Amino acid sequence: MAFHVEGLVAIVVFYLAILAVGIWAAWKTKNTGSEGDRSEAIIVGGRDIGLLVGGFTMTATWVGGGYINGTAEAVYVPGYGLAWAQAPIGYSLSLVLGGLFFAKPMRSKGYVTMLDPFQQLYGKRMGGLLFIPALMGEMFWAAAIFSALGATISVIIDINVNISVIISALIATMYTLVGGLYSVAYTDVVQLFCIFLGLWISVPFAMSHPAVTDIGLTAVHQVHQAPWLGSVNSLDIYTWLDNFLLLTLGGIPWQAYFQRVLSSSSATYAQVLSFLAAFGCLVMALPAVLIGAIGASTAWNETEYGVPDPMTKKEADMILPIVLQYLCPVYISFFGLGAVSAAVMSSADSSILSASSMFARNIYQLSFRQNASDREIVWVMRITVFLFGASATAMALLASSVYGLWYLSSDLVYIIIFPQLLCVLFIKGTNTYGAIAGYLFGLVLRITGGEPYLYLQPLIYYPGCYPDENNIYIQRFPFKTLAMLTSFFTNIIVSYLAKYLFESGTLPPKLDFLDAVVARYSREHMDKATLVKSDNIVLNELAPVNPRHSLTLSSTFTNKEAFNYVDSSPELSNTEDN
Repeated sequence: MAFHVEGLVAIVVFYLAILAVGIWAAWKTKNTGSEGDRSEAIIVGGRDIGLLVGGFTMTATWVGGGYINGTAEAVYVPGYGLAWAQAPIGYSLSLVLGGLFFAKPMRSKGYVTMLDPFQQLYGKRMGGLLFIPALMGEMFWAAAIFSALGATISVIIDINVNISVIISALIATMYTLVGGLYSVAYTDVVQLFCIFLGLWISVPFAMSHPAVTDIGLTAVHQVHQAPWLGSVNSLDIYTWLDNFLLLTLGGIPWQAYFQRVLSSSSATYAQVLSFLAAFGCLVMALPAVLIGAIGASTAWNETEYGVPDPMTKKEADMILPIVLQYLCPVYISFFGLGAVSAAVMSSADSSILSASSMFARNIYQLSFRQNASDREIVWVMRITVFLFGASATAMALLASSVYGLWYLSSDLVYIIIFPQLLCVLFIKGTNTYGAIAGYLFGLVLRITGGEPYLYLQPLIYYPGCYPDENNIYIQRFPFKTLAMLTSFFTNIIVSYLAKYLFESGTLPPKLDFLDAVVARYSREHMDKATLVKSDNIVLNELAPVNPRHSLTLSSTFTNKEAFNYVDSSPELSNTEDN
């Protein structure tokens, strides 16, 4: 394959344009946030992200390189097809459910990150534990899409994969480091436009190639391979449901999503943004579906790609760039490449910012340096943006099974964080004992179920499991959903059991070593209680958010239950009397 100077120039121009927009957004908003409030402005954009920019940035967060490439691959692969392309419907439903049930309570309580309610109710220890799967999900996701981008660029313009990955990561890290959420949000607008335009320009050219059969015919009839509409056989129905629930429910508890929710100007806007993004995800999936269908309808021996076809060469995961390269004119394929690059950066920058936000606030500030100045927190965020960006890049270059690691970590988000989020927002009376028990049960059940991508053999063989070509057993039973439900009910049962045992006197108060039941007003609980002061702004649904109080520990949360704790505390009353 020849080195394409024109393609390289197009990519350089695109990257420079994205970097310029990111720096412009950072400069435009450099004075946003009052004194002592800059860190919150970086994390949640001053809570004044409007509908247009918010809708674009929330959509772009989901419509990443994995979303576009994965959808095209699922449609193309014989025996799977559109029936197994679950991401568009799954993530769209995830956004709808997030808007209906989660956006309003999170935004109206004025949280800054997704981990805030966990640390408020369960304490900083539990917040640290939940940070682990959340961080793994964000980091492995960023690494996976950087890896996909490097392969895509190398297919079309034939440059070194490592160089393309490093440059892409540097650009995304640079504008994220400079401007935080503002830069990420404004570049998302440009990137989403590039994705839409680049892919839709490519589709008509690819479809009109002489080697491509009418996709309406190949949808239901076998021509070059099985029909691309696909089907779900009876043996795989439970696997299909397990994966669909993983996408739908497991797509909710991500900091990248809640960062947009919490940055909106009101709780109602947060809900509307979720619904707009759900629609946007469906629309943006259409060209990827069509490109997968075109790949399944092509006689590859009649193209420069030759034989065997991409499936036989084990290049099915690269079907989108292959279609752009071999079925489109050169100048059109560069437009499509720009689209894929935009998709990758729009997701990678969100993941890097999400991880650094959770670390700086929930680990560094709330767990270790509660008196840290706002300037210190801002610098911690900048350092961690660079470190997490470098880590994701290193994993993309060095790890042989980045996608396997991401699949496992996304499973942990579904199995561990989702049931915990349900409990902390909607189930009254859960405590730290239940949260830890649920965490451990879910983790054990997931790991013992095995992971084929990591060649991890299961320890528990559920009904219907079978060995693959590598003799790794594949589970047909929906064990991921079983693990999630087990984690959820374990949290509730253990919480109420601990509450009963301590309050009935069966267990002495000194055994309440987590200060979660009897020692309610111990030092650990007071750390949580003093996160709230009664003179805070209580954010109601349409309340204006400026001017805001500074981000200090005394004005972090506005949870009414915590107010009740403070008001009813005999110790606090005695302190005030004295």
